[in-house]
Amino acid sequence: MSVMNVRRLIPTTAVAGAVVLGLTALSACSTSDAADGGNGDKLKVTASFYPMQFLTERIGGEHVAVTSLTKPGVEPHDLELTPRQIGSISESDYVLYLKGIQPAVDDAIKQSGVKNTVDAATLTTLENHGSEVSGHDHGHEGEEEHGHEEEAHEEHSEGDGHNHGEEGGADPHIWLDPVKYAEVAKGVGKSLEKADPDHAADYKKNTDALVAELGELNTAYETGLKNTSTKTFITTHSAFGYLAERYGLTQQGIAGIDPEAEPSPARIQEIHTIAEKEKATTVFFETLASDRTAKTLAKDTGLKTGVLDPLEGITKKSQGADYIEVMESNLAALQKALGAK
Repeated sequence: MSVMNVRRLIPTTAVAGAVVLGLTALSACSTSDAADGGNGDKLKVTASFYPMQFLTERIGGEHVAVTSLTKPGVEPHDLELTPRQIGSISESDYVLYLKGIQPAVDDAIKQSGVKNTVDAATLTTLENHGSEVSGHDHGHEGEEEHGHEEEAHEEHSEGDGHNHGEEGGADPHIWLDPVKYAEVAKGVGKSLEKADPDHAADYKKNTDALVAELGELNTAYETGLKNTSTKTFITTHSAFGYLAERYGLTQQGIAGIDPEAEPSPARIQEIHTIAEKEKATTVFFETLASDRTAKTLAKDTGLKTGVLDPLEGITKKSQGADYIEVMESNLAALQKALGAK
């Protein structure tokens, strides 16, 4: 059922209009209880999926009540929203999402009329990554070394047949690069300060702390992946393009950006050849999607399997309790697979 039909059934727009009016009237008062609009005095925040939830929870701290639209264990790309979720978006004070990952969310947000709506993709630069992405791999696989973001936008603009959203093939997985994620964190901090000026100092302090932590994570990756016997890793979900580029690695995606796509026999043969040539040892699969492809491929090519988590959600199966911990587990898995010295 499309968002439009749901809209016809439930006059949430009317409700949303009233809520928004109510909030602007409230925030116009100078009293300290301005934001106290019947929801405690917490800012009502909606985050589209885990990487956005983590940012708003860490930066918002005690001043926000965060609801994530994607429940743990749900593949974010497949998300369909309930009428209640669509209504709750409209009642938010602040919405953080990443355009191009979840079409259903993009549509609902467009219609929600929430004033403080932030698209994380606008807070950093998106790039295009094909299924064999690498850290400027000097014409490897016949792909031109791209002179950074601008040209990268044209590079696969016809899409690789598996791009999300209208971004002409731009890779949305920016949160897997701690440096880009820190840029997004700074933008989120600034936008929360604007949305809730009363608590600006706390948002700034929390942002600085998180950015410092992401800086440490980046340093751990830099040092941990500096000397390795191979630079190539193979993955069923091409989510690690930014990470590969940041740390001078080459990601060989079996099936491209869609984790559920089946690889062709030709691609399996190609991966086999690449693995031998590049001394790759491991096929990585992820926690939320099926590992069938990875297991089949590993059997056919004599490679090991391992888990590399694209951090689209945290579940009991995750190798860590939050973004930082799972990224540390990812680093350990990469070090092992790449033969870190």
